[in-house]
Amino acid sequence: MGPGGMGGGRPPWEIRDSLKPPKPKNLRDVPRYLSQLIGGFFSRLFYIFRLAWEAKPALLILMVLMALLNGALPVVGAYISAYLLNVLESLFRGDRTLEAMELARMIVLPLVLQFGFFFASRLVGSVSGMVTTLAGERVSNHVKVKIMTKAREIDLARFDMPDFYAKLENANREAGMRPIHILSATFTLASNLISMVSFVAVLAAISPFAPLVVLVVSIPSAIITFIYRNKNFRYMRFRSKERRQMNYYSEVQVDKDLVKEVKLFGLSDTFVERYNNVFTRYFKGIRKLVLEEGTWSIITSLVAALVNGLLFFYIAYTVYRGEGRIGDYSLYSGALTSISTMVGALVTHISSVYEGSLFIDNLLVFMKEKTGIKSLLPAPAPLKRHIGHTLELRDVSFRYPGTDRDVLRHISVTIRPGDTVVMVGLNGAGKTTLIKLLTRLYDPTEGVILLDGRDIREYDVGELYKMYGIIFQDFGKYAVNVKENIAFGDIDKGVVEQEVKAAAEASNAADYIQCLPRQYDTPLMRYFEDDGMELSIGQWQKLAIARAFYSDSDILILDEPTASLDAIAEQEVFSQFDRLRKDKTTIFVSHRLSSATVATKILVLSQGELIETGTHEELMAQRGEYYRLFSTQAKRYISSADEVVNGEVTA
Repeated sequence: MGPGGMGGGRPPWEIRDSLKPPKPKNLRDVPRYLSQLIGGFFSRLFYIFRLAWEAKPALLILMVLMALLNGALPVVGAYISAYLLNVLESLFRGDRTLEAMELARMIVLPLVLQFGFFFASRLVGSVSGMVTTLAGERVSNHVKVKIMTKAREIDLARFDMPDFYAKLENANREAGMRPIHILSATFTLASNLISMVSFVAVLAAISPFAPLVVLVVSIPSAIITFIYRNKNFRYMRFRSKERRQMNYYSEVQVDKDLVKEVKLFGLSDTFVERYNNVFTRYFKGIRKLVLEEGTWSIITSLVAALVNGLLFFYIAYTVYRGEGRIGDYSLYSGALTSISTMVGALVTHISSVYEGSLFIDNLLVFMKEKTGIKSLLPAPAPLKRHIGHTLELRDVSFRYPGTDRDVLRHISVTIRPGDTVVMVGLNGAGKTTLIKLLTRLYDPTEGVILLDGRDIREYDVGELYKMYGIIFQDFGKYAVNVKENIAFGDIDKGVVEQEVKAAAEASNAADYIQCLPRQYDTPLMRYFEDDGMELSIGQWQKLAIARAFYSDSDILILDEPTASLDAIAEQEVFSQFDRLRKDKTTIFVSHRLSSATVATKILVLSQGELIETGTHEELMAQRGEYYRLFSTQAKRYISSADEVVNGEVTA
């Protein structure tokens, strides 16, 4: 592990399993294992409640209140129904010559109670539904924001690792309605538990063994459910790669940037076939789990139905033998039905909460990602701005986490204030990676980078990033309007209209911007607005260059800034950069070696090594790799020019 603290990442299942206690090796370890397992379950459940509290405390309190009411209402309803039936039975068995007014008086109270119960049930159900929906939206939004905020803190190196994408995919999948589903299931579980305990007390009056029998019969069903919830979780966890493959193959078909090639190259059938192949493998395991669980559930359901039928007969016989009342039979049989139903519901909701809490591990694992790119000092070193800066690389090597091949090897070079540095080399030589090290998007595996004589890792990362004005070859294209795209170059400055237009002028973007329907207010990309404009790659690149002009930077870094521009536009941009980079350090990456002729220092990279350093004249005199690259490119341009001239002469 190098100074940057980056080593090979562990597979996601190892990290995720680290949240769980190790399995017991002998019987003495079982109590401790169960204690840790149950503790982990309640810890995850508490985390979900904390998310809901952070999102909106009032909604969580309302959900608790609704759970209590939903638990009490079924028992109240059962007593009201029994009371009404007993009143009606008394009337029919009593004096049939009673006056109509007397009859009405006797039944008005139970009927009013029944009406009140129906109204209260509907009211609580409606309010509970509204509260759950609103809480779901709030919690989902809160979790999404937490994920976005966490993604901002995570090192760029992690985005280059497949295991990170597994965690990111899993976390994003849980960010939707999973937390609120767990909360809802937990509160429904609490409601059912309240109701069930109440009905057990009711039924115990006629038979203390009946509730116990129902509970015992439900144990096999509970065990089966828990086993298969755990199996389902493990299957989903280990099939993250297949889900990501299916998502990728389906998204390729509808990606607006890829759809042209997909159609022209006839790739659609290929991706559909690959999607189906992956789905077939994925579905095979799902089908096996579903069929196994369904078979066991049918068997346990048949046993439970038989036992419940015998209990109904026992209750009917008990009421008959004791010459009980119709309302009593309704109350006791209803209690038995409710207990049986609620035991099944309890098993379902407990397993749902348990399974959900396991999946929430995905979110917890993602949120536990450590940030390595931060200041080494408790109080970061002050970073002076708007002065010349010296960058020095001392024996710097770098390899991507999880790999054993150095993409940069033993780079040593000093870049002084006011230098114009051009990096040249073939594709894959390590130029862009070196820029990412200079800007501390990565830390080196070996060696050290100094800024103004101090380890670059001693500065505050946010302040360090503000010092650079940078255009990557894979520059951003943002679905906002033109002026916002430019102003993103210095987000702290905001949108300063005059400076936005000056940056557009400097990058030669102003001419085509003036021709857009709403000029600088024109929305770009057709994601959100019907009148959004799609720019050419060259027009986008001019906007990206305008961002660099807009930024208040000390060091300009340009990674292929003119790759999509024609030769005339490229020359105009370089002329603008000559004025912009006065008194600033500028670092270029370019395949067009004509730009290297004005450099004070040229760095020639080959297969991750710095093989030549010097000015254009010095390197041409050495007749080494730079000489070969420059001469080869110059011959191509001269040959092309001769062909054009000869063609015109011939014509």
